[in-house]
Amino acid sequence: MNIIVYAKDTENNISNLLDLGEDFDVRVFPQENVKNYMEVNPYAIVLDMDMDKVKEICQVTKFETSVLICADEIPEDLTVRAEAYDFIKKPANKVELNARVKSLSKIIKYKVGIKKIAITDELTGLYNRKYLQHRLDAEISRTRRYGGCVSCLLFDIDYFKTVNDMYGYEWGDVLLKKVAQMLQGFIRKEDVLTRYGDEEFILILPNTSEEQAFIFAERFRKDIEKMEFIPANEEERHPITISGGIAEYPFLENVDEDANTIIRYAEHALYTAKQKGKNQVVQFSKMNLEY
Repeated sequence: MNIIVYAKDTENNISNLLDLGEDFDVRVFPQENVKNYMEVNPYAIVLDMDMDKVKEICQVTKFETSVLICADEIPEDLTVRAEAYDFIKKPANKVELNARVKSLSKIIKYKVGIKKIAITDELTGLYNRKYLQHRLDAEISRTRRYGGCVSCLLFDIDYFKTVNDMYGYEWGDVLLKKVAQMLQGFIRKEDVLTRYGDEEFILILPNTSEEQAFIFAERFRKDIEKMEFIPANEEERHPITISGGIAEYPFLENVDEDANTIIRYAEHALYTAKQKGKNQVVQFSKMNLEY
């Protein structure tokens, strides 16, 4: 776990008392670099600097981690905007200092774990629908403000119920995890992949047009056709295919489209792909619909 110490004096500072063990990585930076703390993603930050500087930093910075303030005196009016925080008076006791840093680090570790559970699908390890809504709302807001586009790609495993009926739900789970892993190998860092339904996945593609999303979807669909899925006691692979529906935001002018609207467009396109025989991808913009 990363622990960052920001100090007025990087040579003679509180970090010399830290003895946290192999699980912790302590890094020391000058106090002027505090605004860059997010680049290191620490579990705790130690501020070992003049109180005037501490006040200045705590007034303008929202720390998304734990903060331990080391100072000669702690003013009653000091406000710390952090996930968790504590104070220790100098000169610091080594045992007390290490105990407090470890305690603050554990708080953040538990909070990170809880947040991850809340937005993660237990079976596949992908994001869940709750996180999907949050991120798609954010991408649509970004697009409204700065322009560009965002595409929503909805995949569904064809004949998934047949797999469950023939081989059991255990092998259905194996198939879901395998498809999820393959999708993860395709996507970019900025893309958001979620499990949407029992056998459905939604992929948010920022700064990606519907045409570009279609090229990606077709490449993935063809790879799924070649996938080796051999359930227990079977000699040959069970053929697997997927269908897909794509929608792009913005689509209609002068219409107040939101995340639910874009997902609904993608669902319409997916339904059409199913109706046309499955194992294909349909773009919402190519459908003959009356609006």
